[in-house]
Amino acid sequence: MSGVRATAVLLGGGAALLLSLLWMPALLPLASRLQLLPRALLSMAAGSPPFRPSPASGSDYVPGSVSAAFVTCPNEKVAKEIARAVVEKRLAACVNLIPQITSIYEWKGKIEEDSEVLMMIKTQSSLVPALTDFVRSVHPYEVAEVIALPVEQGNFPYLHWVRQVTASGSDSSTAPP
Repeated sequence: MSGVRATAVLLGGGAALLLSLLWMPALLPLASRLQLLPRALLSMAAGSPPFRPSPASGSDYVPGSVSAAFVTCPNEKVAKEIARAVVEKRLAACVNLIPQITSIYEWKGKIEEDSEVLMMIKTQSSLVPALTDFVRSVHPYEVAEVIALPVEQGNFPYLHWVRQVTASGSDSSTAPP
C-alpha cells in the first residue's frame, strides 16, 4: 500500500482519488478497460487498426455487420409508413419511432426549428445503401436525413436476429430472442 500512497502524494488529491477508485474490486471491469487504453493509443500512433477485444465465446457476430440507421420525418404518419415499408421489404428488422424531437438546422441560408419524429432502424450494414435509396424515393423532404452507424457490440442473440430477419428468404414471423 505504501507504493500507492507515494504515487498519490506525487500526483495530488484528485489523481489520488482516481487511483484509489481503480483499485476497488467493484470497479475491476473499468480498470480492465482502462488498461487497454495505452494499447489503443499506441496502435493509433502507429497507424494500425485499434485493438478490439474478442467477442464472447460462442458468438459468430462480426463487429460492424449490423447498423443502426437514423431518419427524421415530419410527422408520425410518414414515419410509420416508411417504417412499415422497410420492415416489409426486409431492409430492416426493427424500427423504433421516437416522437417529438426538436431539430435545429440551417436550410437555404436560414436557421430553422422543427418538431420531427426520429426513426431508429436496425439493419445489416450491407443493406444501408438499399435502405437509403428506398427512403430517398418515398420521403417527403427534398434532402432526407439517412445516416447509419455500425454496431460494434451488443446482445449477440439480438444482433443475430437482425441479420436473420433481414436476410433474403428468412422467416419474418420470428420474434427477437
